[in-house]
Amino acid sequence: MKNPYRLLLLLPLAAHFFFAAGCAVGAIGGGDAGVADTDRRVVDPYYLTGAKEKQEQLKNLWTLLKRQEISAEERFSLVCEIAAVYMRQNEYTVLNNFLASQIDAMPDNQYNVYYLLMIAYSHIQQEAPQVAALYFEIILKNYPDMLVQGKSIHFACLNQLLGLVAGSGRRVKYYQELITRFPDQTNLAVNYFLLGKAYEDIGEWNLAIQAYTHFLTFLGANVPGFPDAEQYAKRLVDFNKSSKDWTFETLSGLVNTVKAAIAAGDSWQLWRYRAKVNFFARSWSEQDTGDSGMAEFSLPGFMQGAKVQYAATLDPISNATEAYLKTWGWSQYISTWYLYFRKIYFPLNPDIHGRWEWAGVYYGEKF
Repeated sequence: MKNPYRLLLLLPLAAHFFFAAGCAVGAIGGGDAGVADTDRRVVDPYYLTGAKEKQEQLKNLWTLLKRQEISAEERFSLVCEIAAVYMRQNEYTVLNNFLASQIDAMPDNQYNVYYLLMIAYSHIQQEAPQVAALYFEIILKNYPDMLVQGKSIHFACLNQLLGLVAGSGRRVKYYQELITRFPDQTNLAVNYFLLGKAYEDIGEWNLAIQAYTHFLTFLGANVPGFPDAEQYAKRLVDFNKSSKDWTFETLSGLVNTVKAAIAAGDSWQLWRYRAKVNFFARSWSEQDTGDSGMAEFSLPGFMQGAKVQYAATLDPISNATEAYLKTWGWSQYISTWYLYFRKIYFPLNPDIHGRWEWAGVYYGEKF
């Protein structure tokens, strides 16, 4: 991240002060006219960076900052103006030391939380995201929230931490805080879904199901990076609520039972072995849109007067978690079907997790 203005794009509320502070400083200062040479000599040369013109600007700003009679608001404006100069020069180490010195000098200053925020973002500029994350955490744990131009610093920290921290346990905490503290400022649907995923990652499946249940109350919600979010959450929630009495311990046991029902021509018995939730019936070209295609599906109707047959072995495209059995001779429409069997992924219930179910039907020859 070599562009110094990237920092400002990351946090608009910071940009407001970095570039708007000059107006407030002008109201304080009086420019060069009121700066005595003796005052200029007390400025630490370490903080006078850049070309001669910039050094003169910094001398004036520092001199104003050292005046005893300025208000807290004027001091804040000056600090932001000085910080903006360092940032434009990519002097991030000087910037951090300057802001840290302001915090050390006035540990009870209400604006210290904003100075820490600038330090955090400067470490992002220096490609030190782990250090930046530590500062965002310090702000959340140790400083009350502050509104700058109507925007919450805590809200900004939480959003940045979600982009910096990989650990799902910590991400759970951030999503919970966003949902609880800032429901009107965040996309609740997205955060509930991502909270569910974070819970999954740490094995908290009951809490994951709760998060997905909340997510599903937002109909048609889009989650960036998860185009099938709604279908995914619905499958888990519906499966969790179901009896699960159609599952088989082994794939061979399930396939042999289905074959026996087909051979006997017993459509009602066969229909009992299907998954009672999330079962689908569609062509190979159809996308999984959450619509199972089962509204008008009646297995007995397709077997009536037909002699359905099946392949002796599973189709070669089968693997350790999915299997396909070719069948043919179904009456009406397309006579060839592939029965689709799926290994159940449901860690919430170890007795069900890893079992098999007949999950759907694909019409026609596979591509």
